[in-house]
Amino acid sequence: MKVLLIWPNSRNEVLGWGDLGAIAEPLALEYLGSALGKDGHRVKILDLRLHPHDLEATIETFQPDLVGVTAFTMHVRTVLEICRTVKKYCHKTQTLVGGHHATFLPEDFFIDAIDFVISGEGTVPIRVIAEAIEEGLPCPPTDGVWTRVDGNFSCLGQQQIMSRRLFDELVIPDRSLTQADRHQYFIDWMKPVALLRTSAGCPYRCSFCSIWKAMDGRYLIRSADPVVDELRSIEEDWVFLVDDEAFINSQRMLQLASAIREAGIHKRFFTYCRIDTLLRNRAAIEAWRDIGLERLFIGIDAISSKDLTEYNKKVEIASIESGLKLARELGIEVFAQFVVNTDYAVRDFERLVRFIDHHHISYPSFTILTPLPGTELLRSFDDIVEWQPNGRPNWDLFDLQNAVTATRLDKNEFRLQYRRLYKVFKGSYAQYREHNTLLNEHSPGLASCL
Repeated sequence: MKVLLIWPNSRNEVLGWGDLGAIAEPLALEYLGSALGKDGHRVKILDLRLHPHDLEATIETFQPDLVGVTAFTMHVRTVLEICRTVKKYCHKTQTLVGGHHATFLPEDFFIDAIDFVISGEGTVPIRVIAEAIEEGLPCPPTDGVWTRVDGNFSCLGQQQIMSRRLFDELVIPDRSLTQADRHQYFIDWMKPVALLRTSAGCPYRCSFCSIWKAMDGRYLIRSADPVVDELRSIEEDWVFLVDDEAFINSQRMLQLASAIREAGIHKRFFTYCRIDTLLRNRAAIEAWRDIGLERLFIGIDAISSKDLTEYNKKVEIASIESGLKLARELGIEVFAQFVVNTDYAVRDFERLVRFIDHHHISYPSFTILTPLPGTELLRSFDDIVEWQPNGRPNWDLFDLQNAVTATRLDKNEFRLQYRRLYKVFKGSYAQYREHNTLLNEHSPGLASCL
């Protein structure tokens, strides 16, 4: 059976992170593709970020029996269009949607053009669905799978949550499915770059993050041997560890660094790390630096006690300053993320600029505080100010680059001040990026590069 897996492009350009600052390999689809391939299915991956005009041609030439699309919240409306297009060109093809948004708000995909919605981990459900389609049978009740019952979508099982056993038994993602595109995947100047996951989940409860809910509070780790085996198979020099919080377990990371060194593997690494984790686990960071760690993506997120408390960061300003100093001592570059609160006044934007300059942060990145599905910030839609005509929030704008709740400043002034951050630090980006951006301060959206 033929299965087409699609990574959608976004309607809006995402500055600092996303379709402009990074187009990284679709690792989640490579995991799904590997699992389906083990069952004998013929799998193709279409990355619409790189091939935005290839959907219709791919459907007509490949003639898939099943099309699966993943979606973050900003992709919702695009994914609905993709599934409608699939049905238009191949009406017998079955369609399914999964990913972050489907996990928390599956009802946004309950339309005629979509046959299945997967909430939660997808490698098991998609195999069940594919087997049922191949055998010409209805999909049996499966955890996390929404399908039509008497014309209405219904889920007859609980959400599929990744377990320790399932995580350690995951097949190695099939990177051959993206072989033709791999030279184009990048994060800033790191090109080409591969993604590798060695753990999943995060024990922290930041108010703007949904990882702990998606994982039901679990923190899972892979054994060292399969990680080393997978790393050995990766051709790219740059490797981004996409662990949600890689250095939580210092002893494990020391052992993994030792195993990589003993295997004679030489890579250049980039990964996430909390600032307090950096301070606690210096030895592990040093061990990874010695095997190729060059950059840390650190979510500083806030520079005031008020915002740190509101974001539930559980860290103090003094720790942030100490952590930045330590990173400089270790010779590791910091890719720093800051979450701009919608209650910012002009003086708060100015204070943020001074903080970045004072601490010599060479690569700052910015997002706007956004109530994403699954976070503590979106218990209801009461605070949302951007809407679709159908009465649902305008998910296109939930890209972390647009304010979707009320701002203290006038809406246009807030947008102007936010975009000015990128202009102030444009030198940090210009020395690395192959992509240039023209910001139009008078338009409602950012100039699209898609």
